[in-house]
Amino acid sequence: MFKTYSMELAGRNLTIETGKFAELANGSVTVKYGETTVMVNVTASKEPRDGIDFFPLSVDFEEKLYSVGKIPGSFTKREGKPSDKAILTSRAIDRPLRPLFPKDFRNDVCVVATVLSVEPDNSPEVCAMIGASAALSISDIPFGGPTAAVNVGYVDDKIVINPTLEQREKSRLKLTVAGTLDKIAMIEAGADEIPDDIMLEAIKEAHVEIKKICEFISKMKEEIGKPKFEYKSFAVDKEIYNEIEENFKSRMYEDVQAVDKEVRDENIEKITEDITKYFTDKYGEEFAEEKMADIATSIHDLEKKCVREMIYNEHKRPDGRAIDEIRPLSCEVDLIPRVHGSALFTRGQTQVLSIATLGMASEEQILDGIDEETGKRYMHQYNFPSYSVGEARPSRGPGRREVGHGALAEKALVPVLPSVEEFPYSIRVVSEVLSSNGSTSQASICGSTLALMAAGVPIKRPVAGISTGLVTDPNGSDNYVMLTDIQGIEDFFGDMDFKVGGTEKGITAIQVDIKVDGLSYKIIEEAFARTRKARQYILDEVMLKQIAKPREEISKYAPKIFNTTIAVDKIKDVIGPSGKMINKIIDETGVKIDIEEDGKVFIYTQDSENGKKALKMVEDIAKDIELGQIYEGTVARIMNFGAFIELGGGKEGLLHISKISKERVNKVEDVLKIGQEVKVKVIEIDEQGRINLSMRALQEDEEKNEEIEE
Repeated sequence: MFKTYSMELAGRNLTIETGKFAELANGSVTVKYGETTVMVNVTASKEPRDGIDFFPLSVDFEEKLYSVGKIPGSFTKREGKPSDKAILTSRAIDRPLRPLFPKDFRNDVCVVATVLSVEPDNSPEVCAMIGASAALSISDIPFGGPTAAVNVGYVDDKIVINPTLEQREKSRLKLTVAGTLDKIAMIEAGADEIPDDIMLEAIKEAHVEIKKICEFISKMKEEIGKPKFEYKSFAVDKEIYNEIEENFKSRMYEDVQAVDKEVRDENIEKITEDITKYFTDKYGEEFAEEKMADIATSIHDLEKKCVREMIYNEHKRPDGRAIDEIRPLSCEVDLIPRVHGSALFTRGQTQVLSIATLGMASEEQILDGIDEETGKRYMHQYNFPSYSVGEARPSRGPGRREVGHGALAEKALVPVLPSVEEFPYSIRVVSEVLSSNGSTSQASICGSTLALMAAGVPIKRPVAGISTGLVTDPNGSDNYVMLTDIQGIEDFFGDMDFKVGGTEKGITAIQVDIKVDGLSYKIIEEAFARTRKARQYILDEVMLKQIAKPREEISKYAPKIFNTTIAVDKIKDVIGPSGKMINKIIDETGVKIDIEEDGKVFIYTQDSENGKKALKMVEDIAKDIELGQIYEGTVARIMNFGAFIELGGGKEGLLHISKISKERVNKVEDVLKIGQEVKVKVIEIDEQGRINLSMRALQEDEEKNEEIEE
């Protein structure tokens, strides 16, 4: 049955329709916000897959270029693999939904958000997040929502919900907040050094709108929602768990308290073998084999319980640190020869190597997506090889996690980069994770800041990143313990990974992952305070002691830039017919040249002399030959009536035989030869633009000056 529901959101009409499309899906809605239209379909498998030991939720945000009236630029003329923006949106949709499914649910669930139409003022990403929650809520799939999401901007010192395109262009904040009626479920932000108090206020104002949307979806669910289907529970066998806890808890409690990750992993491997042997010896091999999944899950649950009890009850961490203590820190720069900038940042057993490369402005990344962004000059990429966690797996290229962590570091650093006018380079930074024990994305922010400074990029201020974790009361109260600088085991068994990057002035990036049903304002406020204090410590005590400010000079291996500005109507002259002139400059000097539409010319070269030569050639082409001015030229051709002089930039003038000298010249070759450099004066430019030159006039001018001096 076709149904339509509407509400006002940030002064615009939000409509959710259902019953028209995809009737075989478990749940289907079409979200319209202005003329932006996103269809969201959700499906679930009837039975769980064999051997599954996790909840298999997949989320896909599908950008269709027809939504913005574009034909794909690929050879096949169809959409290919998801863009980074689509992957990041899929992750943003996933994060608030995942904790709200039953813990013992193992059926495959697929959420597909298809962008049908985009109006620039209204975000398809927000429509997709709202649509996913609505489709799941009215479906028969077990789901504890609803959730909702909005974007937040900070324009002219005012917080704006779901900013328009014009407002986004002026905004100092790009914040996405998702939540439930009661709590905040997800935060993703890029910001221009926004203070903590403004960021918290923006989150609170977002939650006001989120509550309205959740109530709106709840009314839909009450009216048309399907009963939730029954599913096979994968809850652990309580008898198995209780027996393991009774016999092995004290040992597990000790085993998880190893400072070194490798030692701790070995301890868990050994206790797992002993527990399996215990059940085999006591109940027989057949029983142990039959209960293997319950045994494995129980061991995991017991390890989790021990870690959480240790932290919550004793304020004791697996590696012995205080709850607000940062792991040992170190950093170095200039480790790698010949690259433009390099730095190694180490925090405990997490180690990240960042490499910075400078290139031509025209080497920026071209984006072929559904929003207004067509390119970016700063590219940050993050690689997470299997050896960083001691595993033997072949590399299959970057996955969604790698794309997400690279984008987070990129957001953190973009606000402090110089403008293209100040520093006309494209910049690429690659963060290679060499060893991972938690917070590699934040280590990549720190390492990349150092690499940029080492490369001579004049960033406004250095940026550091840190994450905080959370362990909530196992008895269900509102009490909690917050941890500064979480390592892998604390992230894995904890309730939150609250990542914040920023400078001494404010926040530049946030990403929050949670495993509980939401965060209170108190937790968020404390996380901001913890991360601010930790960032300042990392900057003052570690990073700035290694390199205090960006280098004055870029690497000798980076391309040098010579730049000038020419008249717009001279651009065609510098390029020449079919690129003849510009290719001649490049061939003669070996430089690379970018010419922008406003007449800015950038010349990139490793050789300063060739750069200066190319710059002069460009300026010669672009300059106008003026009557009465003196130029240095080269004899290009000799005729019996005179010589043609190359004045630079493809311009030639005629030096008539009678204008070569005051003395009579019978034959041009007696005075001039091809390739000879001569100084000439422009004595005439006729209506056709032909230039007449004179050497004789210079002699006469010189004689007049001598007479005046006498």
